[in-house]
Amino acid sequence: MSLLWIAFAILLLPALWLLVSPLRRAAAVGAAQRDFEANDRSADQNLAIYRRRLASLAAALERGDIDQACFEEDRLELERSLLEDTESLGRAPLKPSAAGRLVVPVVMVAVVVASVFWYQHEGAEGDLALLAVRQEVVNHPDGSMAMMIERLEEQAARQPGNPNVWMMLFPLYRDAGRADQASDALERLIEIEGRHASLLGQLAQVEFFAADRRFTDEVQALVDETLALDSSQPTVLGILGIEAFDRGDYAAAIDHWRRAIAGMDDPASGQALREGIRVAQQRLGVAPEEREQAAAEGPGIHVRVSLDDALADRVDDDAAVFVVARDMEGDLPPLAVARLRLGDLPADLVLDDTRAMSPEASLSRVSQARLVVRVSPSGEATPQAGDLFGDREGVPVGGIDGAPVEVVIDRVFE
Repeated sequence: MSLLWIAFAILLLPALWLLVSPLRRAAAVGAAQRDFEANDRSADQNLAIYRRRLASLAAALERGDIDQACFEEDRLELERSLLEDTESLGRAPLKPSAAGRLVVPVVMVAVVVASVFWYQHEGAEGDLALLAVRQEVVNHPDGSMAMMIERLEEQAARQPGNPNVWMMLFPLYRDAGRADQASDALERLIEIEGRHASLLGQLAQVEFFAADRRFTDEVQALVDETLALDSSQPTVLGILGIEAFDRGDYAAAIDHWRRAIAGMDDPASGQALREGIRVAQQRLGVAPEEREQAAAEGPGIHVRVSLDDALADRVDDDAAVFVVARDMEGDLPPLAVARLRLGDLPADLVLDDTRAMSPEASLSRVSQARLVVRVSPSGEATPQAGDLFGDREGVPVGGIDGAPVEVVIDRVFE
């Protein structure tokens, strides 16, 4: 951390130099100003101009071009103008070049203090300390979870308002079986960050397992509050499924777990819930082949693909039809891909994780998807001019038992 403050000091040096540099030039600037004022002939020039104009007025009066009244009026105007010009040339005496020198060190100190104060409140010093703790424990020959908890507890005492401290402590307490401390850490995190659905869901989960998988009044209140904020919050749906499974309502457990998987980002947790679904289906007496089919489907999208009649004669029946599900932002590879023949349309199919191109990009990782259906006469996966296509935005990912999502191929790719 000392290196950080040294770096800050180095960065402040140019700012302090800019504050000091005017003092070094103050004497030269003062001498130049005094020389300018000593040699300033503006007043003499204004007086000469006044005399020439007054002489012109007198000559005009003698020639009879103006009368005495006009002469007096114009003369007064000239005198007034001369007076104004002379007053504007009045200057206050120059102060010594050393005047105000004490202000500069005061400002320098204020800049340093303000910089340090700002960084203490807005900077990342606390997060850098957490990173240092993590590296210390990981690189320590005897590094352990207990050591990590101990070091982080020291940081929590030093920076209790840093949410990242409690975010790191909570899972360590949970995994160490220290439920009360895990709850306290989560409550501190919620106090700092606000009552967000994801945090409330994790707190409900900790309290649920601490109560021997029972829905106490406190757990129920947390579940209700979480679902009011986010009805598809996966952590809460997961514990709802566990509670339903424990009381023998396997159908409800399967429904909760399928919905949880649809919004879950952790593949390992999703796989654990799929295993729970398989066991629940076994308890319900579902045949093995039906269980395998349901498990394969998991969360997905039931799609019905059809071709617009206006385009029916443009492509042969053997042309390839690619049905692709993508994430809404377009940041991931295709989440699911299926291939049909144009002659098979209209056709119903299910897009699910079995059609994913990679474990890191699957439908179970998103809650909504964009469907793109493309007819390729060449059979190439890359879009080409002349291909037919249709799409559908914002399709929910979840159960596949409802009405299918209609996608009509009705456009030509240019």
